[in-house]
Amino acid sequence: MQKARITLTSPSYATLSDICSKIVDVADKTGVKHSGVIPLPTKKLLVPTRKSPCGGGTETYERWQMRVHKRMIDMVSDDRTLRRVMRIDIPEDVQIKIDFKDK
Repeated sequence: MQKARITLTSPSYATLSDICSKIVDVADKTGVKHSGVIPLPTKKLLVPTRKSPCGGGTETYERWQMRVHKRMIDMVSDDRTLRRVMRIDIPEDVQIKIDFKDK
């Protein structure tokens, strides 16, 4: 039997948690064993930019930040379950990766 590891990444926390809950609901409805939503460390991308366009005067910076949230779900790979997971409407800002491993 194979095991599917689903990894989801997104800069938006709300959409990511919504998609994860939909995947867990599909797993519960089909009766497949799964280990719940496992949060992975959030990556913070920091970009300091200088406010002044000409370069004169005092150095003042704006600090822009983007956070990339990551979640992982492990489940037994069943054809029916994975087809239902593939049918879930996933927004553009959420990346999904599915890896298969032997148990």
